[in-house]
Amino acid sequence: MNHILILGTGSAGKRHAKNLHDLGCIISCFDPRQDRLDEAGTLFPVLRGYTSLDDALANEYSGVVVASPPVFHVPQAISFLERGIPVLLEKPVSPDLTSAKKLSEVFASSNTPLLLGYTWRWWPPLQRVRNLIADNIVGDLLHVQFDLSAHLADWHPWERYQDFFMSSRDLGGGALLDESHWIDLMLWFFGMPKRMFARIDRISDLEISTDDNVDMFIEYDSKIRISMHLDLHGRPHERTIRFRGTDGTLFWKENEIAIGCFPEQKWEVEAFHYERNEMFIRVAQEFLNVLGGKEPPSCDMEDGIKVMRLIEAARESSRTGAVVEVCQ
Repeated sequence: MNHILILGTGSAGKRHAKNLHDLGCIISCFDPRQDRLDEAGTLFPVLRGYTSLDDALANEYSGVVVASPPVFHVPQAISFLERGIPVLLEKPVSPDLTSAKKLSEVFASSNTPLLLGYTWRWWPPLQRVRNLIADNIVGDLLHVQFDLSAHLADWHPWERYQDFFMSSRDLGGGALLDESHWIDLMLWFFGMPKRMFARIDRISDLEISTDDNVDMFIEYDSKIRISMHLDLHGRPHERTIRFRGTDGTLFWKENEIAIGCFPEQKWEVEAFHYERNEMFIRVAQEFLNVLGGKEPPSCDMEDGIKVMRLIEAARESSRTGAVVEVCQ
């Protein structure tokens, strides 16, 4: 039976722990806050709870889930990769490209698997979208519009958003880093782009020390142009992607895909009925397959580094006000 250590028992950590327990794993947890460890113990059986990472490192595990704030991702993941313990790492890899490269070097020399948790890759409707795009369902793509808008104060109603790591620049919060899911999806669909222009701002009245509004315009060598908007201030929450091609438009929203093709001038809608936890369950299942040697990670360190390269390009563009060539 697999024994999995969960680093960080906030929202993401508890979700991963519950799913892995339900899949038959033994769960231990680390969190510097005893109250969070106590809460976790009321939701699923916890073999051992640690408030000291050194104490946690003294034991053996089949794998570890790093679900702490991003500023801790690199040092914590390194601690386990160097011990040969496979890692499920929550996104993003780290707050900056320099530390991400450090982790990449350790990963490359460790010969230990790392699965990166850009979980929307495991969302069945988006997997369907990717297949449709590959089949040129709306012809040659010309423009793709990514929109993610979600007011931070609504994310965790059980706590003050000011106390949530997402509010803190020092802990690796903010729209650009946390919502880099959509950058990863763009790469998953189309690969690395050629250049970008970006604005990264704090424009709302949220009491945070990090960005809450990101707008990017991204170009590929082909005709494809991408516009991407990420924010922490919008209500109601919205996650959409619109693909415009020479023969029509494909629109994705959560559990729905709509296709409008020329010359019919009408939408055909395909509805799904998945709960949000479905993609997390699928990530957990893949992680267990990775532990068992049944398959390699489908989202790995290389994918994470590519996302970080685009994040750094966006920061440079926003800082300089110039279009930035993307480092391939």
